Amino acid sequence: MTGPKVRIGMISFAHMHAHSYAWAVKGIHDAELVGITDSDAGRGAEQAAIFGTRFIPRRADLLGLKPDAVIVCSENVNHAADVVAAAEAGAHVMCEKPLATNPRAARAMIDGCRRAGVNLMTAFPVRFSPPVIRAKQAVDGGEIGRLLAAKTTNHGSMPGGWFTNPRLSGGGAVIDHTVHVVDALRWFLGDEVSEVYAEIGKLIYPRLKCDDCGLLSLKFRRGFIATLDSSWSRVQGYPTWGDVTMYLWGERGAISVDAFSQQVTVYGKRAWFAGWGDSPDMGLVHEFVASVRDQRPPAVTGEDGMRAMEVALAAYESARRGKPVKLALRP
Repeated sequence: MTGPKVRIGMISFAHMHAHSYAWAVKGIHDAELVGITDSDAGRGAEQAAIFGTRFIPRRADLLGLKPDAVIVCSENVNHAADVVAAAEAGAHVMCEKPLATNPRAARAMIDGCRRAGVNLMTAFPVRFSPPVIRAKQAVDGGEIGRLLAAKTTNHGSMPGGWFTNPRLSGGGAVIDHTVHVVDALRWFLGDEVSEVYAEIGKLIYPRLKCDDCGLLSLKFRRGFIATLDSSWSRVQGYPTWGDVTMYLWGERGAISVDAFSQQVTVYGKRAWFAGWGDSPDMGLVHEFVASVRDQRPPAVTGEDGMRAMEVALAAYESARRGKPVKLALRP
């Protein structure tokens, strides 16, 4: 398809996924990375040099270039301010997960983008993983009948830095890793979580100021149940950064899904892995660019991000109260 390129700016490289998203933008023929802004000037300038674009110290100046869209990868607590500023400048937005650290901020982001007439997409690359897509097709095709239950995981290595500061991240492992799987299950089922029970703690890194592990039990409105282990249980030397797995039971069968199984693992003095095949991040960013270019809503919305965030926050409340927590029923 010919036409002007979609001009994209990057707001912050605080989140490690920013690197993958920037490479994805560079790899899309009808997209252009017009600049990077970052509150950490050294980091921003370094990344601008890597990606062959301009470093622009002030967010307002980047938005003054009138990009068609921006990708926000700042600390979780800063998402709302960055997204609302971008929307007011007329830019479509893709925001790293979790969408926000509290419901008020998430709602301000969604409403701000709606008022400005721009898209808000939540960065949920799991929806663009080939094994997950194939599993969704099997579910939609009725291959295992009505879904009944699931056992799921999203493990990872403890990322350190601001991720372990609840003032900036909104929590720890649970808010970091719950939202991906909750979004995937919502997508598979077309249903919402109605109740959460969670056990959350610091078992692996006891000196942290935040949680490093959590085990959630989820009940959906139409009766589907699931468990989710959303822990930072991967030691630093583990050959992969994490996992997203889902074992889905249906009335007539089961499906086992490993979202990041396209890799080769090598063991020597230390283990390492090399990925191959399709990139979920590329699929995610390609969908974002296409939604801007085609002037249509993205496949994953701000509402999707808010719903997944609400489940993570309910898990923290459940752990504090020591009993299940019901989520507000909404259309």
